[in-house]
Amino acid sequence: MREPVTACIGLGANLGEPVRTLQQALLAIGGLPRTQLVRASRFYRSAPVDAGGPDFINAVAVVETRLDAMQLLAALQGVEAAAGRERPYRNAPRTLDLDLLLYGAARIDSATLTVPHPRLRERAFVLLPLAEVLPDAVDARDLDAVAGQRIAPLPPASLPA
Repeated sequence: MREPVTACIGLGANLGEPVRTLQQALLAIGGLPRTQLVRASRFYRSAPVDAGGPDFINAVAVVETRLDAMQLLAALQGVEAAAGRERPYRNAPRTLDLDLLLYGAARIDSATLTVPHPRLRERAFVLLPLAEVLPDAVDARDLDAVAGQRIAPLPPASLPA
Protein backbone atom coordinates (compact mmCIF):
# COMPACT_ATOMS: atom_id res chain seq x y z
CA MET A 1 0.00 0.00 0.00
CA ARG A 2 1.17 3.51 -0.85
CA GLU A 3 2.71 5.53 1.99
CA PRO A 4 0.63 8.58 3.02
CA VAL A 5 1.62 11.93 1.54
CA THR A 6 0.94 15.32 3.09
CA ALA A 7 -0.89 17.50 0.58
CA CYS A 8 -2.20 21.06 0.80
CA ILE A 9 -5.42 22.16 -0.85
CA GLY A 10 -6.49 25.74 -1.45
CA LEU A 11 -10.23 26.38 -1.12
CA GLY A 12 -12.07 29.39 -2.50
CA ALA A 13 -15.60 30.47 -3.32
CA ASN A 14 -17.34 33.74 -4.16
CA LEU A 15 -20.81 32.73 -5.39
CA GLY A 16 -23.81 31.50 -3.45
CA GLU A 17 -23.05 30.94 0.23
CA PRO A 18 -19.25 30.72 0.19
CA VAL A 19 -18.74 30.14 3.92
CA ARG A 20 -21.18 27.23 3.95
CA THR A 21 -19.70 25.94 0.69
CA LEU A 22 -16.19 25.87 2.18
CA GLN A 23 -17.47 24.14 5.33
CA GLN A 24 -19.15 21.47 3.20
CA ALA A 25 -16.04 21.15 1.02
CA LEU A 26 -13.88 20.49 4.09
CA LEU A 27 -16.28 17.73 5.14
CA ALA A 28 -16.17 16.27 1.62
CA ILE A 29 -12.36 16.42 1.52
CA GLY A 30 -12.20 14.64 4.87
CA GLY A 31 -14.45 11.95 3.41
CA LEU A 32 -12.34 11.24 0.34
CA PRO A 33 -11.10 7.66 0.07
CA ARG A 34 -7.71 6.92 1.65
CA THR A 35 -7.53 10.56 2.75
CA GLN A 36 -7.67 12.19 6.17
CA LEU A 37 -8.20 15.89 6.84
CA VAL A 38 -5.43 16.87 9.26
CA ARG A 39 -6.20 20.56 9.75
CA ALA A 40 -7.65 23.61 8.07
CA SER A 41 -6.89 27.29 8.34
CA ARG A 42 -9.30 29.96 9.39
CA PHE A 43 -11.48 31.38 6.66
CA TYR A 44 -10.30 34.58 5.01
CA ARG A 45 -12.10 37.20 2.94
CA SER A 46 -10.06 38.40 -0.02
CA ALA A 47 -10.43 40.58 -3.05
CA PRO A 48 -10.54 38.73 -6.38
CA VAL A 49 -7.11 38.48 -8.05
CA ASP A 50 -7.15 38.46 -11.85
CA ALA A 51 -10.91 37.91 -11.62
CA GLY A 52 -14.15 39.79 -11.17
CA GLY A 53 -17.14 39.29 -8.94
CA PRO A 54 -17.63 39.56 -5.20
CA ASP A 55 -14.96 38.95 -2.59
CA PHE A 56 -13.80 35.38 -2.11
CA ILE A 57 -13.79 33.31 1.03
CA ASN A 58 -10.58 31.26 1.15
CA ALA A 59 -8.87 28.65 3.31
CA VAL A 60 -6.18 26.00 3.07
CA ALA A 61 -6.56 22.38 4.16
CA VAL A 62 -3.82 19.88 4.97
CA VAL A 63 -4.55 16.23 4.27
CA GLU A 64 -2.71 12.96 4.59
CA THR A 65 -3.56 10.87 1.55
CA ARG A 66 -2.68 7.55 -0.01
CA LEU A 67 -4.14 8.75 -3.33
CA ASP A 68 -1.60 9.66 -5.97
CA ALA A 69 -1.62 13.28 -7.12
CA MET A 70 -3.79 12.65 -10.19
CA GLN A 71 -6.30 10.62 -8.16
CA LEU A 72 -6.46 13.40 -5.57
CA LEU A 73 -6.95 16.01 -8.29
CA ALA A 74 -9.80 13.97 -9.81
CA ALA A 75 -11.41 13.58 -6.38
CA LEU A 76 -11.16 17.34 -5.75
CA GLN A 77 -12.74 18.05 -9.13
CA GLY A 78 -15.57 15.73 -8.13
CA VAL A 79 -16.11 17.79 -4.96
CA GLU A 80 -16.16 20.96 -7.08
CA ALA A 81 -18.69 19.45 -9.49
CA ALA A 82 -20.93 18.37 -6.60
CA ALA A 83 -20.89 21.99 -5.40
CA GLY A 84 -22.06 23.19 -8.82
CA ARG A 85 -18.69 24.38 -10.15
CA GLU A 86 -18.84 25.59 -13.73
CA ARG A 87 -15.94 26.80 -15.85
CA PRO A 88 -17.46 29.23 -18.37
CA TYR A 89 -14.15 31.13 -18.77
CA ARG A 90 -10.78 31.51 -17.08
CA ASN A 91 -10.97 33.06 -13.60
CA ALA A 92 -14.78 33.22 -13.67
CA PRO A 93 -16.54 33.70 -10.32
CA ARG A 94 -17.13 30.28 -8.81
CA THR A 95 -19.19 28.34 -6.33
CA LEU A 96 -16.10 26.36 -5.33
CA ASP A 97 -12.46 26.23 -6.39
CA LEU A 98 -10.15 23.54 -5.01
CA ASP A 99 -6.48 23.78 -5.97
CA LEU A 100 -3.87 21.16 -5.19
CA LEU A 101 -1.13 23.46 -3.90
CA LEU A 102 1.45 20.98 -2.64
CA TYR A 103 1.74 17.20 -2.82
CA GLY A 104 4.53 16.24 -0.46
CA ALA A 105 7.84 17.32 -1.99
CA ALA A 106 6.68 16.35 -5.48
CA ARG A 107 7.25 18.53 -8.50
CA ILE A 108 4.69 17.78 -11.18
CA ASP A 109 4.38 19.54 -14.52
CA SER A 110 1.81 17.89 -16.74
CA ALA A 111 -0.94 19.12 -19.04
CA THR A 112 -3.50 18.70 -16.23
CA LEU A 113 -1.55 19.40 -13.03
CA THR A 114 1.31 21.60 -11.90
CA VAL A 115 2.60 21.17 -8.34
CA PRO A 116 3.62 23.22 -6.50
CA HIS A 117 0.78 25.39 -7.75
CA PRO A 118 2.33 27.84 -10.23
CA ARG A 119 0.87 31.00 -8.64
CA LEU A 120 1.07 29.88 -5.01
CA ARG A 121 3.69 32.48 -4.05
CA GLU A 122 1.87 35.36 -5.78
CA ARG A 123 -1.38 35.24 -3.82
CA ALA A 124 -2.02 36.36 -0.27
CA PHE A 125 -5.24 34.34 -0.21
CA VAL A 126 -3.09 31.20 -0.49
CA LEU A 127 0.02 32.22 1.45
CA LEU A 128 -1.63 33.54 4.64
CA PRO A 129 -3.80 30.48 5.29
CA LEU A 130 -0.95 28.17 4.18
CA ALA A 131 1.41 29.85 6.66
CA GLU A 132 -1.19 29.25 9.35
CA VAL A 133 -1.41 25.48 8.77
CA LEU A 134 2.07 24.69 7.43
CA PRO A 135 4.42 27.54 8.46
CA ASP A 136 7.56 25.93 7.03
CA ALA A 137 6.03 26.01 3.54
CA VAL A 138 5.93 29.82 3.39
CA ASP A 139 8.87 32.19 3.23
CA ALA A 140 8.58 35.60 4.93
CA ARG A 141 9.77 37.27 1.70
CA ASP A 142 6.80 35.77 -0.13
CA LEU A 143 4.44 37.16 2.52
CA ASP A 144 6.08 40.59 2.18
CA ALA A 145 5.62 40.46 -1.60
CA VAL A 146 1.82 40.04 -1.28
CA ALA A 147 1.34 42.44 1.64
CA GLY A 148 -0.56 44.91 -0.58
CA GLN A 149 -3.31 42.41 -1.46
CA ARG A 150 -6.56 42.87 0.47
CA ILE A 151 -7.22 39.92 2.77
CA ALA A 152 -8.56 39.54 6.30
CA PRO A 153 -9.47 36.58 8.50
CA LEU A 154 -13.16 36.17 9.17
CA PRO A 155 -13.99 36.56 12.85
CA PRO A 156 -14.99 33.15 14.30
CA ALA A 157 -18.34 34.58 15.42
CA SER A 158 -19.23 35.29 11.76
CA LEU A 159 -19.06 31.59 10.90
CA PRO A 160 -22.23 29.53 11.29
CA ALA A 161 -22.01 26.64 13.74
